[in-house]
Amino acid sequence: MTIGEVAKRAGIKASAIRFYEKSGLLPKPNRTSGQRRYDDSAIERLSVLEFAKDCGFTLAECRELFNGFRDDAPLSSRMQKLAGKKIAELDAMSRRITLMKELLENSQKCKCIDIRECGRRILASNRRSFVGQVGNPMPLVFPFRRSPGGKTVICPTDLVIR
Repeated sequence: MTIGEVAKRAGIKASAIRFYEKSGLLPKPNRTSGQRRYDDSAIERLSVLEFAKDCGFTLAECRELFNGFRDDAPLSSRMQKLAGKKIAELDAMSRRITLMKELLENSQKCKCIDIRECGRRILASNRRSFVGQVGNPMPLVFPFRRSPGGKTVICPTDLVIR
């Protein structure tokens, strides 16, 4: 098959196939009269590659999946090892996203007058050594304060752990 035929059957662009070849993810094909000629194994390999990309694997992780193990290691073992790493990475990202979302939701209640006030509160919060910790299982809440004018002031930099 030509590169165009492979691209059509695999549902990707020919330029992606050339890129995968240069990246070492797809073996260099035989050439006939200067044209690349592929067999069905190229489409099978591309389908595994696209599946891995859909799982969120980086190109480096895809390279490891294809080339980073002993030659006799079955693909299932390779996939399971990399999937375990990726799941742990996604769990950490999920915890980070949850914390970021809480911080952003709380920041919508900010009543700081200026950057200096906000900065002071951030510095005070950092001394409590929990702001910026990723994956903190404790809920974050705001204390209520009275401003000099007697109004209740809530600031996202006044986070405390309940």
